[in-house]
Amino acid sequence: MSLTSSFQIGRSALTASQLAIQVAGDNLANAATPGFTRRVANLTTIEGAGGVLGVGVGRGVSLANVARRVDEALLSRLRSSVSDQAAAQTASDLFTQVESITNDLTDSGLSAELNDFVNAFSELANNPRGAETKALIVEQGVALASRLRSMRADLVNVRTQVDDQLRTSVNRAEELFGQIASLNVSITTSELGSTENVALRDQRDQMLGELSGLVDINILEQANGAVDVRVGSTPVVQAGLSRGLDLTLLTENGVLSAKVVVPDSLPERVFPTSGTIGALIDQRDGLVTTTLTDLDSIAANLIFEVNRIHSAGRPFPGLTTTTSERTVPLADQTLALNDPNNATFDRLPFAAGNGSITVLVTDTATGQTTKTTIDIDLDGIDASGAPGFANDTTLTDVQTALNGVGNLSATLGPDGRLTLNASPGFEFGFERDSSGVLALLGVNTYFTGTGAQDVGVRQELIDEPSLLVAGSAEGSNEAALAIVDLQNKSLGSLGNVSLTEAWRNATGEVGVRAAAASSRSEAEGQVRANLEAQRAAVSGVSIDEESINLLNFQRQYQAAARFISTVDELTQTLISLV
Repeated sequence: MSLTSSFQIGRSALTASQLAIQVAGDNLANAATPGFTRRVANLTTIEGAGGVLGVGVGRGVSLANVARRVDEALLSRLRSSVSDQAAAQTASDLFTQVESITNDLTDSGLSAELNDFVNAFSELANNPRGAETKALIVEQGVALASRLRSMRADLVNVRTQVDDQLRTSVNRAEELFGQIASLNVSITTSELGSTENVALRDQRDQMLGELSGLVDINILEQANGAVDVRVGSTPVVQAGLSRGLDLTLLTENGVLSAKVVVPDSLPERVFPTSGTIGALIDQRDGLVTTTLTDLDSIAANLIFEVNRIHSAGRPFPGLTTTTSERTVPLADQTLALNDPNNATFDRLPFAAGNGSITVLVTDTATGQTTKTTIDIDLDGIDASGAPGFANDTTLTDVQTALNGVGNLSATLGPDGRLTLNASPGFEFGFERDSSGVLALLGVNTYFTGTGAQDVGVRQELIDEPSLLVAGSAEGSNEAALAIVDLQNKSLGSLGNVSLTEAWRNATGEVGVRAAAASSRSEAEGQVRANLEAQRAAVSGVSIDEESINLLNFQRQYQAAARFISTVDELTQTLISLV
């Protein structure tokens, strides 16, 4: 080996150790930088011919590359854990919000309001003529209706917040997909024929980490350094192309549902199962919508069952005029009340059935009362015995039959509301209605509305509480007792449970799932923390280790300088001999 070759070896050692010192210094400088991955300077010997007497001694050292210390399998597990932990935390937060709305353990809970309402009717049963009790019942009904509307409004607000958060999350995910595709281009361009671009790869890993918190992703790295990103089996990022992500809100079967799609010319739906987006969709269409549905179902049954009882009685003094709450367009007035084509009644959450209505008309001068029974045919079978609605009762049929009762007139106004008027000197009421038609139309009812969104107390009762019904005869209390029994009566429309039990089941389910979601969130957080610690052990910067590396490279640099100095002395000696 010539002295000139020795100079080259020394120079390579100086250069390599200098670059390695820079790498160690960069690691130390970024020890606390989020998302920074430890760099490693990989040194390699320079092979080649040289030496004396046919003995090769090498040509020095070079920096092969600067690589990141990354365990891709561990990183994949960490991204999956980030998705699961984000989903669990999102679900836990939503359950907590819904649980606070449906909380039934306070005096202002729905069960307490319902109990106060029923207790007021219990007092009425003990004193059917009590004017103060009737006024109290009206007040309790107003409070109960207000509670139902308020609770539903709060749940709708939660769903609106979920929709806003969902749209924000999807928009952010779309941005990240686009940025990752752009980084793919930068990485493949900068690394072409060279070492990997560690800074850009760190930046891309940070974006993939944030993206995994929004939606569960599958990543496949290509040979050129680009990554393909999929949501489920749907490719969203392919090399330098991002197909993007979008949120679509659609009404299906009367329910507003959320869908995440890849907005191509033919949009392709994706099904996130984890991450914030997956949890928001799952709980929006699950927990929030289910609780809303349960609340509406309980409110609808409360409205209809109370109205069935109340409408089938009479106040004292009796009615001289009343108008139904339900407005029926002209096209539906001649269709059977149970005809699916009758849009007015088919859309209601309750329905009438076969039965009869007993009308009472009283001569106020003599006190004589006349009873008239009106048959209601709603069996869905026509005159020939075949399925059909041609011979079933229509609103016009009801109006005609009521109009045929002595000293009672029934008219359908321009708005499609049924108005009943007693002749002068007469008053009327009802003894029974086994069909539920009066409640369906809103005649002599207690509640108005069809569900929690619009429930209220009939304005006539608010204005004049004496119109409240306790029974069908003066001093009787069968209607009040029936409403008291309603609290624990099993209803087929509620799955053979009572109103109280149905709400208890609904709130109990929310409470159980909220506790489970909280536990899962805590567990997923621990798993993520464990994986983060493992990643830090592999990819994080150890100050102690980098300090030792720095000393080693410093000594290497000093040794190389001394080696060059020695070779220089030998060269000077050789020159002096010439």
